[in-house]
Amino acid sequence: MTERLYYDNAYLTEFDAQVLACRPNGSNFDVLLDRSAFYPTSGGQPFDTGELGTARVLDVNVADGEVWHTVTAAQNVGETIHGKVDWERRFDHMQQHAGDHMIAGALHRMMGGVTIGLHISDEISTIDVAMPDGTTRISDEEIRRIELDVNDHIQRNVPIRCWFPSEDELGALPLRKKPTVREHVRIVAIGDDEMVACGGTHPASAGQLGLVKIVSVAPARGKMRVAFLAGRRALTDYFKCYEAAHAAAELVSANVKNLTAGVAAMHEKLRSTEFELMKIKKEQLLSRAQRFVEEAEVLRDGTKLVARFVDADTMLLRELVSKLIEQPGVIALLGAKNGDQAIYVFGRAADVNVNMGTLLSDSARPLGGKGGGKPDFAQGGGCEEILKAACRTLNAEFR
Repeated sequence: MTERLYYDNAYLTEFDAQVLACRPNGSNFDVLLDRSAFYPTSGGQPFDTGELGTARVLDVNVADGEVWHTVTAAQNVGETIHGKVDWERRFDHMQQHAGDHMIAGALHRMMGGVTIGLHISDEISTIDVAMPDGTTRISDEEIRRIELDVNDHIQRNVPIRCWFPSEDELGALPLRKKPTVREHVRIVAIGDDEMVACGGTHPASAGQLGLVKIVSVAPARGKMRVAFLAGRRALTDYFKCYEAAHAAAELVSANVKNLTAGVAAMHEKLRSTEFELMKIKKEQLLSRAQRFVEEAEVLRDGTKLVARFVDADTMLLRELVSKLIEQPGVIALLGAKNGDQAIYVFGRAADVNVNMGTLLSDSARPLGGKGGGKPDFAQGGGCEEILKAACRTLNAEFR
């Protein structure tokens, strides 16, 4: 069984080991060593990368207790090889994993939450928590309490200890939850109030995390998912937020402290301007209704067909169609383009005997659109060709 050097020293990044086996894996190779400092994917923590000799380490995983390294070049069995762990990736994962323990511990102490899973991705880390009352959300105030507790431990630089206790010692430890394995149980303790079984890598003290920030709390598969950033990830996020906040404050001619009020005032002004603009747009479009009728195609029975695209939303389209069909002998087929699609409202005057619901449905369906409605008024959407199809149908009917 591979001797896992990271258990004794998470800061070990270089080591020598003997190659016990090497087997092809596609265009790469899987290598087994007698000892390794490379952490394999487990417990929600991703694998380490780095180098074995001149080969790149692409993946590390465990099979039947052995640690296998997927590398870019074959290695000679029996030879001694030098390994080098990518420290930046390793330390980032150490920070994230310790942040997981500290948030999980705080949630358990303060709210009775039980953490059931950890996932560390390249950008963000998440833990899934089963809350005692089945809730899947907590308040902003409760999130702040958890964050303050965790960062208080960081600022006090409480020690982080990892060890394999004896069976008797293990039975007496105040663990946050029962271990998932029965043999070779490794314990991680952070300060005096967080202790749980874990095989991951962690810093020697909480101060090395620097900062932990919860970025979201949301439901996920019936549990509560807490997304967070620890260490350099949290600091990088702060840099981005700081720069964005100051840039936004400059745009609204305010300082950062007054940014929310400045944005709220701008938003209200924008809403008022948009309302006035829509009002003007509506008045202008409705004022053109008579001209649309005058320019309409006249069908053989004298019915006037107003068929065109206009710049309007659905509500304004409906209002314009309603105004057009107030006049006798008018059919109004109006559309409004939205990218490569369009919305449609069809209507006809009371003295015209054409079913608008059927016309729109029959015109839209063959072209992948949809629509329908009453005999005098219908609504739908689809491609721009629907309007042409409807016009062809009417011209055929009124020959």
